[in-house]
Parts: sequence; C-alpha cells; structure tokens
Amino acid sequence: MQRYIIRRFIFSLFAIWATMTVTFIFMRLLPGDPVTTLVGEEGDPSQIEAIKARLGLDQPVPIQYFFYLRSLATLDLGESIYKRLPVNDLMAQALPRTISLSIVSFVVGVAIGLPAGIISAIRRYSIWDHGATLIAFLGLAMPGFWLGIILIIVFGVQLNWLPVFGYTPLSEGLWDWLRRLILPALATGTGFAAILARQTRSAMLEVLSQDYIRTAYAKGLRERVVMNRHALRNGMIPVVTVMGIALAILLNGAVITENVFAMNGLGRLFIESILGRDYPIVQGVILLVAFIFIFMNFIVDMLYAVINPRIRYTD
Repeated sequence: MQRYIIRRFIFSLFAIWATMTVTFIFMRLLPGDPVTTLVGEEGDPSQIEAIKARLGLDQPVPIQYFFYLRSLATLDLGESIYKRLPVNDLMAQALPRTISLSIVSFVVGVAIGLPAGIISAIRRYSIWDHGATLIAFLGLAMPGFWLGIILIIVFGVQLNWLPVFGYTPLSEGLWDWLRRLILPALATGTGFAAILARQTRSAMLEVLSQDYIRTAYAKGLRERVVMNRHALRNGMIPVVTVMGIALAILLNGAVITENVFAMNGLGRLFIESILGRDYPIVQGVILLVAFIFIFMNFIVDMLYAVINPRIRYTD
C-alpha cells in the first residue's frame, strides 16, 4: 500500500509537470502577441520592446521556461501582463467564488442524482424509473448556460425570488451567500445530477442482479438491509469515481456559468486572460485545475478500499 501511494504521488507530480509544460508551450504558439495586444498595432516599437524586456518575453522560450520553473519553486505564479498585479492575489480573490459555486453545485447534483439513480434501479421500469430517466435525459441535453438564462428569466426577473447577478462572501452571512449561488448551482449541477443518476442506476442494476443479492432476500432480510449492507456498498465504486471527477467537471462548467451570472470567479478570469493572451494567469489557472483534478483522482483511489474492504492495493 505504501509503495502504491508513493508511485501514485510521483505519477501525479509528473502529470502536473506535463500539464504545466504543455500549457506554457501552447500559449506561446498561439497567434498574437500579448504586448502588441496591450499597446496596439500602432504602438511605439521602442515601448513594445521595453515592455517585453520588463516581462521577460524578449528571451528565448527555453529561458522563459527556466525562469517560470524557478518562480514555481517558490509558489510564485508571476504578474499579470494587463492588470499589473500578482497572479497569486488575483486567483486568491477569484477562487472562493468558483469553489463556492462548485461545492453548492456538487451538493445539488448529489442530492438530486444519487436518490434518483437508486430509486430508478430499485423500482425498475416503474413510473419512477421512467420519470427519473426522462429528467436525466433533459438534464444532459440542456446546456448549463442556456438553463442559467432560463432560471434568470423565471426566478430572477418574472418571480423576483432570487438575485441573479454577483456574489456575496460567506463572511457576510450564510443565507446571503447561499441565495446568490442557488440559481448558478442549479444551472451547473443539473448536468452532473443527470450523469450521476444514470451511473448510479446502471451500477445498482448490475449489483442487484448478482447471486448474493438474491441469497440475501432468500434469507428473509429486509429490503432496507439488503440495499444498505450489500447493494449500495458494492455499487458505489463506479459512482464514487464519477463523484470524484465531478469537481473538475463542475469547475469547467463554472467557466461559462460565472459569465452568465456575472460572478467574477476563476472562470471569468480565465476567459478574459485567454482573450488577452495573459500568459501568467492562464498558466496559473490551468495549473490549479490540473492539481485539483489529479488530487481528487488520488483521493478516489484511496476511497475504493474504504468503501469495499475486499479491495487492496498490492506493493
């Protein structure tokens, strides 16, 4: 087990380094120049060269990469080309908004998708199963940004029940924080709920068809006991896999949703930086998302043995 954890840790470091390197190279292969975009095509050439020298963009790409790695060694993501502020500060300001949206969206997805999938499997081919399947297909078919616009029109404009723009920090009150996240979380979490419901139904149906489930019923065990002790525990492994990568999926979905609801989170910062060729911010955001994604996959692997004690990782 210990050797497995060490191998996974080393592989995770390599994956983060590869993601960081590919991002660094591809950003410089894209057409356009950030300094020229900043100053304009008619800018003074001497001014452009001076800005490039200040930012280190006048150096060859390998030299730029070396200085980038040296900065990362001290957890310094550099300075934004346009905002002239440290990337660490900009991401620290935007990250709580994205994390808050992702957490609430995750809770919404689990609260809807997990029970729906379990009920669909237990009541197979019933009206509950057909209804949950229909809703899941609708959730998969509706883009998050489109659903967000519909929610804004219905609950924000027509009914005036919830605010539709902006973000309130948690420090200003739980309800004020939550009420601004309900609509964007529904827009982002609905697609995840649909995926989770279908995965849960499929996993549960496979488990319920096993011989040991029929044996448990033959022994006279109650349905609740069979579900909790046998079916759910054995059927949760593929479901946990989906839930484990859900955070990365929700982070990607938040990129568009944050723009619809004007939350000024990490997604909006990322899009603005791509359009403006702001290398340091783009590299920092992708590095953070890659770290979260890889870390969640590592946690999921560890949870497998907790959910099902029969699973063991050999050295």
